[in-house]
Amino acid sequence: MTWEGILSETMSDDLVVELGEAKTHLSSLVQRAARGETIVIAKAGRPLARLVACRPRPALRFGSLKGAIEIPDDFDSLAADAIGEMFGERPRRA
Repeated sequence: MTWEGILSETMSDDLVVELGEAKTHLSSLVQRAARGETIVIAKAGRPLARLVACRPRPALRFGSLKGAIEIPDDFDSLAADAIGEMFGERPRRA
């Protein structure tokens, strides 16, 4: 029997493979997942993990938030006392 004979189909049409077989044939299973199949990895018939293809992330466009965020002119002028408080220092007296 080939390792593919060990795969079975669940009611949701996901392929289920036992953990030991998944270890042995991981490269092949990853290729199948990359082509769009969903593979459930199980141990003693109990599902443990799902192997699926990664979705590509949309490219980041610089300036895409222009006008959506307002940054005050003094955002980087946090008072020295406030910074000291963040680090447990006592405020300085003038």
